[in-house]
Parts: sequence; C-alpha cells; structure tokens
Amino acid sequence: MKTSQELVAQAKAAIKEVGINELATALKQDAETVLIDVREPAEYSQQHITGSVNYPRGVLEMNIHNHPKVAATGCELKMALQQLADNTIYVICRSGARSALAAESLQRMGFTKVFSVDGGMQAWLDAALPFKQ
Repeated sequence: MKTSQELVAQAKAAIKEVGINELATALKQDAETVLIDVREPAEYSQQHITGSVNYPRGVLEMNIHNHPKVAATGCELKMALQQLADNTIYVICRSGARSALAAESLQRMGFTKVFSVDGGMQAWLDAALPFKQ
C-alpha cells in the first residue's frame, strides 16, 4: 500500500517540475504555451490564470483532445493529441500534487513536453502574480 504522499513523491520523481516564475515567463514569451488547470471547477471559478483551460484531474485524459488549440481543427482523436503534443504543456493545481499526478499521466499518454507547476496556484497567488476571478 502507498499513501497519497508516497504516490505524489513517486510521480514527482518521474516528471519535470517548474516554478511559477518559469511559467509566468513562458506565458509571456510563447503564444503556443498550453496551461491546463486540473483543479475542480469550483476551485477554478474562484481564481485562475488567464488563458488556462480547466480539465479536472479526474477527466483530464478523456478531455485533453478537446483543448481549444486543437478542437477547432476538427482533427480525429489521435491527430488532435499529436498536434497538442507539439506544444509545451504546463499543468497546475492548488499545491502541485494533482498536477504532478496529471503530468505523469500525460507522459504515459506520450506527451514529452509536459511540466508540473511546483507550488501550484497557491504559490502563484502568494507571489501576487495576475489571476482572473
């Protein structure tokens, strides 16, 4: 048996994490940056980073092919996933735990440029970075 903390630690050992400053820079410099917020809809509606898309952790894998960057192209499922995989993907949650699990799952799906945001929205808010309510 593993605790949730052990599961998150195992995921973090298998993924790449970035800090909020690196995310902020990526959002400013690269229009192709994809930011997925894996918090629950109620959390997301309270505050989120402009440009992020909300796919709660429980449905991420089933919905990622609907991301606005590829959904409008009308591509079939595998092609949509491949097009999205060409982008750098950042995953954020409240603290960095769910995003680590989500990043690990996306890696298992074949995404190679995926990063979990260490400290999550809490770190973003603590740093007084801009957000939308």
